[in-house]
Amino acid sequence: MGGVTSSTTPASGLDPAIAARLKRNDDGLFPAIAQQYDTGEVLMLGWMDDEALHRTLTTGRCTYWSRSRREYWVKGDTSGHVQHVKSVALDCDADTVLVKVDQVGAACHTGDRTCFDSDVLPLGQ
Repeated sequence: MGGVTSSTTPASGLDPAIAARLKRNDDGLFPAIAQQYDTGEVLMLGWMDDEALHRTLTTGRCTYWSRSRREYWVKGDTSGHVQHVKSVALDCDADTVLVKVDQVGAACHTGDRTCFDSDVLPLGQ
């Protein structure tokens, strides 16, 4: 399946009313923050386009666009570390989505629970 190649959004099954609200970068992408639904733990940040969001909304599994591989990937298809979608919300500017999930296993490709727990920066320096 083709991916994002320009600022023009590719054809997608996404509801046109939702698509019209989204603000995308020059590559047609927007950030998607995955958060554990019951604890509020921030797990990871991935990138989506309209089709990835459509798949996420309709399958109940997080689908992202891999910028390096230039293809869609469903979190957990190869690792087993699945993200079951509980809710999806747009931020106030409609340029970021927050996906509340039930994370099975590690969210980070390094094997850590989150992508934000191994390199905490010091404050007041």
